[in-house]
Amino acid sequence: MKTSMLFIGEGLHRGAEFRRDEAWIAAKLGDPRSRILPVWRDRSLVLHGDAASAVMVTGADVPGAIELASEVVLLGVDGDIAYFAADLSHHETPSAGFLNGGAQFMDLREIGPLVEAREGAMLALARGLMYWHRNHRFCGVCGNPTASRSAGFVRKCTNEACGREHYPRTDPAIIVLVTRDDNYCLLGRQAVWPGQRYSTLAGFVEPGETLEAAVAREVHEETGVRISDALYQASQPWPFPTSLMLGFRAHAESREITLNDSELEDARWFSRDDVANFETRDFQLPRFGSISRWLIAGWLADTA
Repeated sequence: MKTSMLFIGEGLHRGAEFRRDEAWIAAKLGDPRSRILPVWRDRSLVLHGDAASAVMVTGADVPGAIELASEVVLLGVDGDIAYFAADLSHHETPSAGFLNGGAQFMDLREIGPLVEAREGAMLALARGLMYWHRNHRFCGVCGNPTASRSAGFVRKCTNEACGREHYPRTDPAIIVLVTRDDNYCLLGRQAVWPGQRYSTLAGFVEPGETLEAAVAREVHEETGVRISDALYQASQPWPFPTSLMLGFRAHAESREITLNDSELEDARWFSRDDVANFETRDFQLPRFGSISRWLIAGWLADTA
């Protein structure tokens, strides 16, 4: 069985048709049935135990959450209930009022596998949008301040002579499981990774490049291995900070490994038996819920 991937739950209706309706947005921000997901310095507010659940501010606490926020963004709607994200990152410490009942602001990478899929998708959207807002406060064309518009999905330059609109950014990145002889896969590790963790190869797509060309280039740049038959498998949003991971399988045309750049500390061919028994051999696979783990699990099951 393949492992499931995080942050791809069915989620909300994005509500794009409401984003420019200022009267509708104001009404929903004043509606006690609305839900507010607080974000503090890229951390999501959750109740954490054997499972984890997103903490959503509602009822009489909605106005207070909005007042504390530096940015409020519409995440979407479920029927007539609106969901917003509120950024509290400008506060040195998060408001104690939101931490009642044992709630904590936690890294979504750590608690993502414990959160129900639909909530995980909302938390990922909230995290990605708030990161974008905090890092695009000034116009990249003229340098003047930008202001949030369209319920948080546009930042517009405040310089009337410029007026450029900026939109949330997603960086496409390929991630690939390279195999040979139907019994070996190519995995690498970065020096900063914990323990002896090995993972599939990945890298960002460059301007003017197809996805397939990016797969071949990244594999060769990092390991010296040449590949063919790069076949798309699936994608996963990865808001750490702003990536969309595009998963591939590819066949190796060469075997010799030569580390050509500083990205990898090591790269090796591992057999199916090696990977199936990784932990007993003092190695670690990628995190559960990542597309990297999904690609590896699919290969082991021979169903990808």
